[in-house]
Amino acid sequence: MASNPSPAPSPLLRIGIDYGPLILFFLVNSFAPGPQIVRILAATAAFMVAMFVAMAVSWWKTRHVSPMLWIAGAVVLVFGSLTLYFRDETFIQIKPTIVYAMFAVILGYGLVTRKPLLQMLLEAAYPGLSEKGWRLLTINWTGFFAAMAVLNEVARHFLAWDSWVTFKTWGVIPMTLVFAACNIPMLLKHGLQLEGPEDAPVPPEG
Repeated sequence: MASNPSPAPSPLLRIGIDYGPLILFFLVNSFAPGPQIVRILAATAAFMVAMFVAMAVSWWKTRHVSPMLWIAGAVVLVFGSLTLYFRDETFIQIKPTIVYAMFAVILGYGLVTRKPLLQMLLEAAYPGLSEKGWRLLTINWTGFFAAMAVLNEVARHFLAWDSWVTFKTWGVIPMTLVFAACNIPMLLKHGLQLEGPEDAPVPPEG
C-alpha cells in the first residue's frame, strides 16, 4: 500500500521554519542585557537552539526536513560552537558566507555535470517545471548564492556588529524573498504549476 504523502507546510509555517531562528537571533542580540560579547554569545546560543527547534517543527508538521535546512543546521552547529568556545563573533559572522558558498558550489557542480542537484535539494517542490526551467532556476540561484557570499564578506568587514545583525535579518530576508518572487514569471513559462506565488519555496537563511 502506498504511503501517505507528507503534508505541505503553509507559507507562514515555511517562513517561520526558514527565517524564525534568524529573527530570534536579532531579537536576543537587541534586547539581551550586558556588554556586547554577552549579547553575542546569548544570541548565538539562541540561534543554535532555534535552528534545531525549526528542524524539529518541520519534521513534526511535515515529516520532512529539507536537505538545505540540514546543511544550514549543521553549519550553525559548527560555527555557533566555535563562537561560544572562543568568544569570538567572527565565526558566526562567517557562517553565512560558508553556507552560501557551499550552495553555490553544489549548484555550480550540478550545472557543469548536468545533474539536477537543485531539483534534488528542493525535492521537486516546483511541480511541472521543465528540465530547462530547472536549469535556468539553478543558474539564477547559483549566481544569487555567490553574490550573497561576497556581500556577507563585505558587510562583516565594514559594518559594526549590531549593524551586521540588522543587515543579516532585515536586509537578507527581503532580498531572498524578492529574488525568489522575481523567478516566478520565468518559471511559469517553463511549466511551473502553483496555486499561488506564495507556494514557491525559498531556501533557508544562510
